[in-house]
Amino acid sequence: MGQSRSVQIWVGLFVALGFASLFMLAMKVSNITGLTDPDGYELNAHFENIGGLKVRSPVTMAGVVVGRVSDISFDRKIYEAVVTMAIDPQFDNIPKDTTASIFTAGLLGEQYIGLEAGGSEDYLNAGDGFKFTQSAVVLEKLIGQFLVSKVDE
Repeated sequence: MGQSRSVQIWVGLFVALGFASLFMLAMKVSNITGLTDPDGYELNAHFENIGGLKVRSPVTMAGVVVGRVSDISFDRKIYEAVVTMAIDPQFDNIPKDTTASIFTAGLLGEQYIGLEAGGSEDYLNAGDGFKFTQSAVVLEKLIGQFLVSKVDE
């Protein structure tokens, strides 16, 4: 009787550990863990098309996560998407002529914003925006352009 009780305890601990591991994996995949520092600052960028970009998508510079997308809205005056990014306070030296582009990571197609530093000696401040942006590449649009160009030949 005592041996079966200890086996039940070990099985229970193993199942609890499995559930905890699945929970941590779900948090990692959903980008809920590792949110930005609340003492950071926000930058804005306008894009013609954001593709599948989502709130909490990473913002990277040279492959290093420097922040997260905090809000996505629509500018009704210029008909473009406005993406607000929360940047960690330690990355306070982003040049003013930095470009922001939307890229796709890996095979699963998670989209993120990649920043490419410019050469300006002036830095972006809280609330500033990027002058140079590159929208997401939409596969359907590329295929359509390719097919139209083949028909014209």
